[in-house]
Amino acid sequence: MADPTPDKLYADPLAQVSRFAFDQKVVDVFPDMIKRSVPGYATIINMIGDLAERYARADSRCYDLGCSLGAATLAMRHRIHAANCDLVAVDNSPAMIERCRQVLAADSAEPEVELICADIQQVRPERASVVVLNFTLQFVAPAERQAVLESIAEGLLPGGVLILSEKVAFEDKLHDDLMIELHHNFKRANGYSDLEIAQKRSALEQVLIPETLGTHRDRLRQAGFTSVDVWFQCFNFASLIAIK
Repeated sequence: MADPTPDKLYADPLAQVSRFAFDQKVVDVFPDMIKRSVPGYATIINMIGDLAERYARADSRCYDLGCSLGAATLAMRHRIHAANCDLVAVDNSPAMIERCRQVLAADSAEPEVELICADIQQVRPERASVVVLNFTLQFVAPAERQAVLESIAEGLLPGGVLILSEKVAFEDKLHDDLMIELHHNFKRANGYSDLEIAQKRSALEQVLIPETLGTHRDRLRQAGFTSVDVWFQCFNFASLIAIK
């Protein structure tokens, strides 16, 4: 496999930093961007496959909401063995969906994947045994997040799971500042300059809005999940498992 196209989107000084969007420019460098920006991403993807293998049921559906290029979708596709288990992948970026379609076409595993280009708020899961929100909810307006989780909970079978990965904030400002600094050090170690870090952060303001783990737990329980807790965390990136 060829090396991913390097992420140089913010390498040069910009007169004005535009709001971050999942457009074709981001799609072209996305694998490199994620690898160098999100600590533990590969571990989370691998474990999504493990969890899908454990919880996917026969005659049910598994959803990847905010699928981007299909990393979590592929992880599930390669590990699900339940009979007649359908995979549905959703993203609201046409460029992401088109590239995801190419990625899936190059993969020989089964089952087939239904690709949907839509906002996740427009998709109501049905007969679901596994739902994945892998760094997706953070891009939904906070006022709309409860409704998204309630829709997922309603569509999950009893005992079904939601895997929710998010960039998180911390109530303690000292700890929050420390986690941000450690994350920036992680990005520097992966070759990003201070200029790139600053411009990317500016682009994401008001687009990616992190919340505390306490807020996520409370919202998930209010949505109807009976068991909620963190299974992975590195700096200000965490993944939770919520069981209906």
